[in-house]
Amino acid sequence: MARGYHLHANGIRQHLIHYPGPGRQMLLIPGITSPAITWGFVAQRLAERFDVHVLDVRGRGLSQGGDLDYTLDAMAQDAVALAQEMDQPIVLGHSMGARIAIRANALDPDPFGGFLLVDPPMSGPNRRAYPSQWPWYGDSIRMAETGCSAEDMRAFCPSWSEEQLQLRAEWLHSCNWGAVRMAFDGFHTDDIHVDIPKIAKPARLVIAGGATVVDADDQAEIAALNPAIEHRIVEGAGHMIPWDDLQGFLDAVMDFNTEPKGT
Repeated sequence: MARGYHLHANGIRQHLIHYPGPGRQMLLIPGITSPAITWGFVAQRLAERFDVHVLDVRGRGLSQGGDLDYTLDAMAQDAVALAQEMDQPIVLGHSMGARIAIRANALDPDPFGGFLLVDPPMSGPNRRAYPSQWPWYGDSIRMAETGCSAEDMRAFCPSWSEEQLQLRAEWLHSCNWGAVRMAFDGFHTDDIHVDIPKIAKPARLVIAGGATVVDADDQAEIAALNPAIEHRIVEGAGHMIPWDDLQGFLDAVMDFNTEPKGT
């Protein structure tokens, strides 16, 4: 049974949802507008192998919001502080969450056991823009703040199931507009490429084959920056990989091993 809980870490109240599992702890950090509860259908499956803790990133879900620092560094410091309360967790970060994981490792690699980096935006200073446009985020949050239905949300997420749309319509209002705006702008101003060579723990890049967030040139650059990072592609899946192909996503992450070969 999943349960929510709070930790005071990095000076703020952090909310997580725990999906108990038999294996190593996993800290799952969602993307820019994904409260922890929206990852429940994924976490339940991940918990077949891992002991999963899904984070409400600051300014989202039930974690502290309001007048806070929403920069990448602040979110990465949260990840470090949370990992210090855990037992060297594997970090599974999706999109913004993957960028948080990359920066967190650069700040302090010691608390982490490994990294699953799922389709991180590869935009940054003097690089191509992030493929999604700001109104997709900003307009849908404003709509959710006043109350909306799953059908209203379908205009923004036409391929999602009814259940997924209902959950997003219920929870998107909890994503602080300013926090999301700062993160979106950070996709273009924060340089995570300088942090990629610093990843020495086991790491795997999971790529949405049906999206352009991580394209072939990005894959080649990451391989040159850090040849130790594994690459897996979920063919045909959009950026929200588990929403499009849950089994393909699980196939790409469930066999991740942080132990030396032969153990």
